[in-house]
Amino acid sequence: MTDTITDALYTSEATSKGGREGTVKSSDGVIDLPLGKPGSQANPKANPETLFAAGYSACFGGALAVVAGKEGLDVSESTVTADVTLGTNDGGFLIAAKLTAKIPGVDAAKAQELADAAHQVCPYSKATRGNIDVTIVGEPA
Repeated sequence: MTDTITDALYTSEATSKGGREGTVKSSDGVIDLPLGKPGSQANPKANPETLFAAGYSACFGGALAVVAGKEGLDVSESTVTADVTLGTNDGGFLIAAKLTAKIPGVDAAKAQELADAAHQVCPYSKATRGNIDVTIVGEPA
């Protein structure tokens, strides 16, 4: 069973044209980018994996702040890095993600506990759960 939104807080819209080598633009104009194939060193451009990694890391950081805040912890100096991998298997193309949360002022066990808790409430984590491989790493900064 999927969760259903009962109170929409925000809706964002973006339109792409031309697939991986086209363009993407958000309706508010914040994003207006040419796209390119992943890994191009000669002419690097944004690609869907980069955009997904950016969104997931930011969302996960927000979830980390929520769970840490409930414990009276300030994690505003924490960083979250999302490594998004594009790959293949016998079924075709797929992605996987690894999120690394570096949290100052806590030990390794607490950092992992907070990262695991953030994974339970992060909307991106909920959206990907059961659909792609996601690895969560929490470590002291």
